[in-house]
Amino acid sequence: MEHVIAKPGQGAGAHGHLRWILPVLCLLAGVHLWLNGGMPPAGQWWQQQDIASLQFYYASLPRMVMALLAGAALGLSGSVLQQLSGNRLVSPMTLGISSGAWLGVVLAAVVLPDNPSLSSGWPALLGAMLALGLVLLLAGPRGLNGLPLVLAGMAVNLLLGGMATMLVLLHDQYASNLFVWGAGDLAQIDWQWAQWLWPRLLPAALLLWLAPRPLAMLSLGVAAARGRGLALGTILLLLLAALWLSAVTVTAVGLIGFIGLLAPNLAQLLGARRPLAQLACSALLGAVCLLGSDCLALAIGHWAGSSLPSGAVTALLGGPLLLWLVRRSMNAAQHTAMLQMPGSLRQWRKRNYLLLLGALLGLCWLSIALAPGPDGWQWQWPDALLWSLRWPRSLVALSAGAGLALAGVLLQRLLRNPLASPDLLGLSAGSTLCMLLVAACLGRSLLEDGIMCALLGALLVLAALLGLGRRHQYAPGMMALSGIALAAMLDAMLQTVLARGTPDSLAVLAWLSGSSYRVTPAQAVWLSLAVLLLAVLALACQRVLTLLGLGDGLAQGRGLHLAAARLGLLLLVALLTAAVTAVLGPVAFLGLLAPHIASMLGARQAATQLLVAALLGAGLLLLADWLGRVVIYPRQLPLGMLASVLCGCYFLLLLGWQRLRRGGGQ
Repeated sequence: MEHVIAKPGQGAGAHGHLRWILPVLCLLAGVHLWLNGGMPPAGQWWQQQDIASLQFYYASLPRMVMALLAGAALGLSGSVLQQLSGNRLVSPMTLGISSGAWLGVVLAAVVLPDNPSLSSGWPALLGAMLALGLVLLLAGPRGLNGLPLVLAGMAVNLLLGGMATMLVLLHDQYASNLFVWGAGDLAQIDWQWAQWLWPRLLPAALLLWLAPRPLAMLSLGVAAARGRGLALGTILLLLLAALWLSAVTVTAVGLIGFIGLLAPNLAQLLGARRPLAQLACSALLGAVCLLGSDCLALAIGHWAGSSLPSGAVTALLGGPLLLWLVRRSMNAAQHTAMLQMPGSLRQWRKRNYLLLLGALLGLCWLSIALAPGPDGWQWQWPDALLWSLRWPRSLVALSAGAGLALAGVLLQRLLRNPLASPDLLGLSAGSTLCMLLVAACLGRSLLEDGIMCALLGALLVLAALLGLGRRHQYAPGMMALSGIALAAMLDAMLQTVLARGTPDSLAVLAWLSGSSYRVTPAQAVWLSLAVLLLAVLALACQRVLTLLGLGDGLAQGRGLHLAAARLGLLLLVALLTAAVTAVLGPVAFLGLLAPHIASMLGARQAATQLLVAALLGAGLLLLADWLGRVVIYPRQLPLGMLASVLCGCYFLLLLGWQRLRRGGGQ
């Protein structure tokens, strides 16, 4: 089976490198205990006579043991998944398994808050199985060792993570204690979780000890393995063991990403070739990586005067690793092989504008006039009070939807990348993070200086993406994975802000979910005027967009200054993203969805696609706002979160269409 990552050159061999792992692990353990409160004299370790001894025995030691157990479990799980798929970019995080397990934990906490099954590991396992099933269904058997598997996994990761966040927001009285858990925190106050975790890891670890022979057969290829008698049940059993390791780890310590990606690849780089050597090295290196990350989290916490979740540190370290692995292994042809979008279903006609405008006006009337009340559904023009409450959020939904759709069209045409959108490339996350950091550091409201902070964050992420994508000519897969990796890093920092446990954590989460019910009339008018002005500028750039779509050589031959054109368009995209994020908060997937639907409707020319996508984006977000108000009345679903889930489902369907198209072409 062909591996995505080419094997490194032979070094000193696995045993020559393994002899350094245990000393490093012991050194990190000593540093960890020292950072976490120091060690009392040896004779007092078990006497527990004073506060220092109690802290050492009930806090420092359990935290170190949990880091070792969780790191080893994640490293072992990642190694099995990579060897089963033959894909070195696979891990519990990149396959969406961790987010699926997290969704299972949150759902169990909401539905059965007092049920002991929450801490059994089974809800997390069911969520992990759901996530993996979705990923395998979307990627198909022919996509296991390439980009389709990773791209589907990261999309499922974002979608299920968003659903879990929505549940936490809707049921804060049951799930507010999960903020720190969601950030991946190893802090302990006794031995309860350590005693809970190790017996559940032991059966799966023993089962995987018998895995080297099946894994060695799989390394020869699926056909050769079947010819030598490898049964499908054996593969499923190994897969279930890997899922169980990840699920119980998420149950015990929360979301900790990238350890399952980092440890197996380090084992390969250190010379582990045989399946047993890879499993052993991955488990030990996983423990080393998580213990080292927790040491860094403790050191930063001491310096900053507040605790830092370990999951945030692993994400900050693992994001660059994913970028390095992708840049090291794939060429542009591999990135573009599976990323052709659906073709036009028909040719666009001018009368279709009237149909779209009519549908949009109908949605506006629906949003304003139709709503449930004490006496059931009512269809009437609202009174002055209801009108003052409804028109600002409807105007914001229209403006934000149009703005994100315009940004998506500009990015896709500029980068010639059908997967480019403000959220999938990390622009929305960059804007959000910059606003939160300024608010946290300066003690200001999120909306004070919001547009400037959001613009700065979007520009910084754009600069990083352009630098990362230059080597692969801004290939679609490379840019998408780079953006997703950056978004994962930024999301870890956002989780850190939430995990601080401040009284405004729920308010921050409400803003992060794209809530429109707190929007003021002044903000609504400001956003609509800003999007209108930027839309006029975007339409004025239609010739530039058309020339860029023809290729750099032809565009330069027609007198286009490429650098200035790209810089201007990128600034326009950053302004659109920043304006929407500053008022509404981040909204995922809409900037990807609207341009694709416009293309499928036949809007292929630049100006036509801009107009049609803007109308579609406005209508979709307005529909999401209305649904959010009426679906669970009298409670409300956040506009941005609901739109993200619906559009994320479309993205998964798009990946499924790609699988069917690949299967039909072979």
